[in-house]
Order: sequence, then C-alpha cells, then structure tokens
Amino acid sequence: MNEQYLCNVIEAALLAAGRPLAAIELHELFDEFERPELEAVRGALTQLAAEYEGRGIELREVASGWRIQVRDSVAAPVSRLWQERPAKYSRAFLETLALIAYRQPITRGEIEEIRGVAVNPNIVKTLMERGWVRVVGHREVPGRPEVLGTTREFLDYFGLRSLDDLPTLAQLRDIETLGVQLEFAATAAPAPEAADVQSSPAAGPAETVAAASDSVVAVRDPRD
Repeated sequence: MNEQYLCNVIEAALLAAGRPLAAIELHELFDEFERPELEAVRGALTQLAAEYEGRGIELREVASGWRIQVRDSVAAPVSRLWQERPAKYSRAFLETLALIAYRQPITRGEIEEIRGVAVNPNIVKTLMERGWVRVVGHREVPGRPEVLGTTREFLDYFGLRSLDDLPTLAQLRDIETLGVQLEFAATAAPAPEAADVQSSPAAGPAETVAAASDSVVAVRDPRD
C-alpha cells in the first residue's frame, strides 16, 4: 500500500472521529485484502506526528489512542471561538480531584481525613458524570466504603497515556502560565450539577491541573 495513502486515511479518520483512535482501530479501517501491517500503521502515526512539528496542531497519543489537537502555544487565541466564560472550579473540587488522581485508590473518608472537611456529594457526582472518576472497588473495613479512582477519560482529557505521565507536584507549580489545551474537534462538556462548579468548552486541562497545584499541598506523589 502506498505510504502517502495510508497517512492520508489515518489523518482523515482522526479528524472525522472526534475522539482518540487506537492503532488497532485505524488498522481495521482497511479492507481485509489491502490491510497494511499494524506496524505500518504505527509508523504512519509517527510520521504524521513528525510532519505536524512546528504547526498549530499536533498528533498526540493519550490513553485511548491517538488524536489531533490544538497545540498549547496557540490554544489561547483559538479558545476565543467559544464565547462562554472560562471554567471556574472550586478549591474543594480541585482538591478532591487531585487527591483521587495522586492517592488512588482512595475512599471519601480518606479524602475527608486529608482535607479535614466533609466531601460535598455533588463534587464526586460531578466527577463521575464527567467520566473522570469511577468506583473501582470497596475497602474491606466496616461499612465497605467505595474506593474511587480515575478513568481513561480522565487521562484522555488531560492528555496523558497513563498515570505514570502525571506531572510531579513540583512540575505542576511551574505550569501556571500554560494556555488552555483544546482538542482539534472541541465539543462542549456536559454541564455539571454541582453548585460550585462552572464549565466551558474553552476551558482546558492545563488550567485545571495548574489550579490544583496550589490547592493541594498534602498530596503524596505516587512515584516518590
């Protein structure tokens, strides 16, 4: 199969899908009789990523696969396409999200013990509705409380391939000047029901994580 045709199909599929696509999904797009080797698909992805260097868009691998998205360096002006106000997350929301991300698996009780205050049920509900957090089990203690952890959607939103890619807390304090990160085919996020959370499709993961860095000071980095 012609390499340029392979790259063209993959690029078009990534633009049309509106979500990350794994290499195996891209591989299966082709007819059985002309299907390239999986390694050829991976090679085409690497080639496309290199071709996007220096451009306003980039090809990035996240937990669910590969996606084309707006590069951080140009995200701020692009975000003006959306007139909604930037996302505003409460301190409690950011602390809860960061604790789950860095200390998972963790129970609500353990979150409350670290923060010293009760967890607003609406915060956990909102995190679950966004698909960022899920129940991963139950602690074998009296009452068998739910144990919370992050999801693949959480990794995708923050542009991570795995939890090992989470920035250290020291790194988080240095990224406050980063612009918002937008997917190339941005879509509005579902409106949360929690009273202390506002959302906007123009708000990106860099804003959320950077804000969390100043809010949570007692979180242990899982790689320490």
